[in-house]
Amino acid sequence: MSIEALLHAIIWLAVVGLIFYVLWWALGKIALPEPFNKVATVLLVVIGAVVIIYFLLGMIGSPPQLRLR
Repeated sequence: MSIEALLHAIIWLAVVGLIFYVLWWALGKIALPEPFNKVATVLLVVIGAVVIIYFLLGMIGSPPQLRLR
């Protein structure tokens, strides 16, 4: 992996991390009722885990092709 690719990966992770941090902060500030707050938090964690797994798969080769059909 070249230095340029590693730099792009670090910047990409920082931006995605900032986005998820702001979403996590916003969930705390919105003060949804309890069942909806838990569902939103779990959904945010699952989406974050999928994004990180997709990123790590891209580091070891090409990421899998996502097909929604």
